[in-house]
Amino acid sequence: MTDIKELLLSRIRDVADYPEPGVMFKDITPLLADPAAFTALTDALAEIAERTGATKVVGLEARGFILGAPVAVRAGLGFIPVRKAGKLPGATLAQAYDLEYGSAEIEVHAEDLTAGDRVLIVDDVLATGGTAEASVQLIRRAGAEVAGLAVLMELGFLSGRGRLEPALNGAPLEALLTV
Repeated sequence: MTDIKELLLSRIRDVADYPEPGVMFKDITPLLADPAAFTALTDALAEIAERTGATKVVGLEARGFILGAPVAVRAGLGFIPVRKAGKLPGATLAQAYDLEYGSAEIEVHAEDLTAGDRVLIVDDVLATGGTAEASVQLIRRAGAEVAGLAVLMELGFLSGRGRLEPALNGAPLEALLTV
């Protein structure tokens, strides 16, 4: 695991003062552009999907789509996008959640998750945990079970894990990297 961590870290670029002064943005586009690193990331997340007994993968908009879809394919599972409100046609389930300044809402197609599903949530970064917590609530409201949450990178200083662990109710939270 140390080798994969070193590979992944070596392909994540720090961008100072983005999107605002004082923020150190973690840019994963160099990782995505490197086939060996992207494959290693996909394999590691697919192994988590298999270990948790997931039957579907949910990707959180937008980078969770980029990571989650190949994980689902690699693990032989279905992929479900969780979108910002108003982006999906047809009947949806929605979940509102609070942001630092204001609120937001995410949606999933109502028919995409059922009572027999065990869902692994995949995203690029765990920050404050608001979107991930809302996705956990949304998946449960759809009648499915949360098998776990897997992220490329956890920003430990933002304490998202502490917010999420009660919501996960024993389901694993796995971060390949913690910064």
